[in-house]
Amino acid sequence: MEDPMAIDKKLIDQLLTDYKKPEDIIGENGLLKQLTKAILERALQAEMTDHLGYEKHDPAGHRRGNTRNGKSQKTLTGEFGELELETPRDRKATFDPKIVAKGQTRWTGFDDKIISMYARGMTTREIQGHLEEIYGIEVSPTLISNVTDAVIEEVKAWQSRPLEELYPIVYLDALMVKVRDEGHIQNKAIYVVLGVNLEGQKEVLGLWVAQTEGAKFWLQVLTELQNRGVKDIFIACVDGLKGFPEAIEAVYPRTEVQLCIVHLVRASLNYVPWKARRPVAADLQLIYRAATAAEAEQHLAQLEGKWKAYPSVSQVWRRNWARITPFFNYPPDIRKAIYTTNSVESLNRSLRKIIKTRGGFPHQEAALKLLFLALRQAAKKWTMPIHHWREALNHFTILWPERMPTLERITQ
Repeated sequence: MEDPMAIDKKLIDQLLTDYKKPEDIIGENGLLKQLTKAILERALQAEMTDHLGYEKHDPAGHRRGNTRNGKSQKTLTGEFGELELETPRDRKATFDPKIVAKGQTRWTGFDDKIISMYARGMTTREIQGHLEEIYGIEVSPTLISNVTDAVIEEVKAWQSRPLEELYPIVYLDALMVKVRDEGHIQNKAIYVVLGVNLEGQKEVLGLWVAQTEGAKFWLQVLTELQNRGVKDIFIACVDGLKGFPEAIEAVYPRTEVQLCIVHLVRASLNYVPWKARRPVAADLQLIYRAATAAEAEQHLAQLEGKWKAYPSVSQVWRRNWARITPFFNYPPDIRKAIYTTNSVESLNRSLRKIIKTRGGFPHQEAALKLLFLALRQAAKKWTMPIHHWREALNHFTILWPERMPTLERITQ
């Protein structure tokens, strides 16, 4: 008996002959969906034949001890919408299909699409609307939560993974998120620690939620990095983090703490209206690109005189001058490696944008889940070393030869 679901050339020709609009092929009941159903069901029947060892209706099957036992219905969700499938069963219930596994209700890759949309900052409601509009699928908020919650174990493994022994430069930055805690919405700081390894590649070392601010918290973070294999950090770029210098001295006493120039410029421009930001930024560039600390201070004095309307700009630099000046002890190539990592600022900006679309999180794990997925998405673009890295690496070798690994190890 011919399979009623088979689609032969005559039927395809007939459908194409009557073709008038794209929906005839890719619509809810279009040709592609029918073909998908037919091929999947034919593949399931082929798997059953392979499992039993004989073709359907073959008399030899009566002596094998196991036979076909009808079909069961299941709904498969995917880019094609919802697809009703007939899955063959065997009498001993030992059939374990591969193309559509037992218990599988979503097509391979469908979960990845949900996670990808979630990582880009789309809310549950937006993901629902997108799937319904594009694929005609109604997906519940519970399903979306279940799919994204599956990432939590991956987050835990990522947060405890082994790290490299040396990160020449490490950046630490805080993201403020609103989290519901004991029935109240609270602002919590989640710190992103971004390292630059010996190959000049950027790598997020972890995410930490600050329960309390100060040396005790940073001691915990740095000790965790040490336990995960980090033995040395040359330069730690921070944004005025309370208690950090004391903590890093205890764990990594040879690390130099440098106020992050990128953050300093951003903080300065917060005091400037949009129309003046470009020229003020150009004058700030003269400061941090000066050859020496003395030359930088001259440019700072000139900025004070030129931009008297915005006194807070120069005050930010004056107030932090002692923590800025170590920057001018580095050779120009290392300075460039520090302040030209625009991807640091780009990363933070994209994360803040995603957080802003959420408004708040039901719990701490939800915030970490979203940031992890967003970071994983961003890291796909980090395929090249940061600018000027080879030159910076050469200077690191000159400055701290005893702390550098052997050349063979770097090039492995």
